[in-house]
Amino acid sequence: MSRRPVIGITGPDRGGLSAWLFTARAVRRAGGRPVRIQPRQPHPIDGLDGLIIGGGADVSPGLYGQQRLPELDELKDRGTAGWRRFLGIVLFPLMFTIRRSLTTKTTGINTGRDELEKQLITAALERQLPLLGICRGMQLINVVAGGSLYQNIEGFYEEYPAIRSVLPRKRVDVIEHTRLAEITGLEALHVNALHSQAIDRLGERLRICAVEANGIVQAIESRDEHFIVGVQWHPEYLPQRGSQRALFRSLVHAAGQHDHTQRAQT
Repeated sequence: MSRRPVIGITGPDRGGLSAWLFTARAVRRAGGRPVRIQPRQPHPIDGLDGLIIGGGADVSPGLYGQQRLPELDELKDRGTAGWRRFLGIVLFPLMFTIRRSLTTKTTGINTGRDELEKQLITAALERQLPLLGICRGMQLINVVAGGSLYQNIEGFYEEYPAIRSVLPRKRVDVIEHTRLAEITGLEALHVNALHSQAIDRLGERLRICAVEANGIVQAIESRDEHFIVGVQWHPEYLPQRGSQRALFRSLVHAAGQHDHTQRAQT
C-alpha cells in the first residue's frame, strides 16, 4: 500500500475545532493523512508532505508595515431574505450547527499563531512544499511573499451586496488559464464568505486567479510550477461541491509527488 501524504493543518490554540474537523475530513477523503498544528502543538516541517494554513483571526498589520486600524463592526448580511436563511439551515443543518457550536469567535490578533505560520510558510516556500491557504491563510501567504492587506473591506460593499455566510452564496469569477481554472474546471464558483480583510498589494511571484465583481481578490496562486494556492473562502465547509473537493485532491496529489521526489533524491 502506498504511503498517504502527510498534510499539516494549522489553527489556533483556542477555537477552530470545526475548521479542523472539516478540513481533516476533506484531506482524508482526498487520500492524505491530516496532522493538526497549533502554537502549543507545533510540528516539524520536515515531517510534512503538504501544508494547509487555515482560517481564523486577522493577520497582524505589523507584518506588512501598517498600524492596526480601529475595529469596525462585522459585515452585515444585507438584503438576505428570511426564506433563504431558512433554506440554508434546512439544507445544511449539520454544517450550520457544528460550525456555530464548536467554533470560538476568533477576532483580534493572534501573534503566536502569526509567528508559527509565518515560519511554516517560509520553510514550505524554501522546500517547495505544496501549500494551500484558506481565508486568513491565503492572506498570510501573500504577506510572507511581500504583499499587503486591506484591514477592513466594508467600504467595498457600498453599492455591492455584502455576503457573510457559511453557505455558497457568493459568486467569484475564475481567471482562465490558471491552476485554479484547471483544478475546478469552471469559469465561476459559488462560495461562502466569512472574511473581513482582503489582499491589497500582491506578493512576489504570485498571481490572481479569481475575483469577485467588485474587484476583491478571491484566490491567488504561484506563477511557477510550485503548488501554491490560496482561496478567500472556506472550501472545507463546502464538501458537497466537487470543485471544492478538487482543491484538496490537487493538494494531496501534489504532496504525494513531492514526497516521491524527495525519497528518490535520498
